[in-house]
Amino acid sequence: MDPDAGRREFRVEAGKVVTVGSVKTHIGRLLAKRTARDRAQLVITAYETGLVTPERR
Repeated sequence: MDPDAGRREFRVEAGKVVTVGSVKTHIGRLLAKRTARDRAQLVITAYETGLVTPERR
């Protein structure tokens, strides 16, 4: 069994902690600001603006 199963927070970059609630809040605000229907539209916008670039394998 995974010891982290069911945790409500995640460690990111240099040990910083982000809770699931924080992520949901930020996604909701981005959806409202961008008048996007769903997270997929946010991902498309991120690629189109260069905020995210495809990973080379």
